[in-house]
Amino acid sequence: MSELINLRQARKQKARTDKQKTAATNRAKFGQTKAVRQASEKDRQNQKCHLDGHYVDKNPDP
Repeated sequence: MSELINLRQARKQKARTDKQKTAATNRAKFGQTKAVRQASEKDRQNQKCHLDGHYVDKNPDP
């Protein structure tokens, strides 16, 4: 025989887990300071520039 489940408690538990997932994504999205965001953006731009500088065009114009 299966275990009895109180639906009210199950709904509340599901709501709590959904809220925790949303909070985790918001922490990742909005949890950085402005200085950290700017530093990571600058680093990302430097890496892109460095990578683009090493790009070899396969069809150079004559």
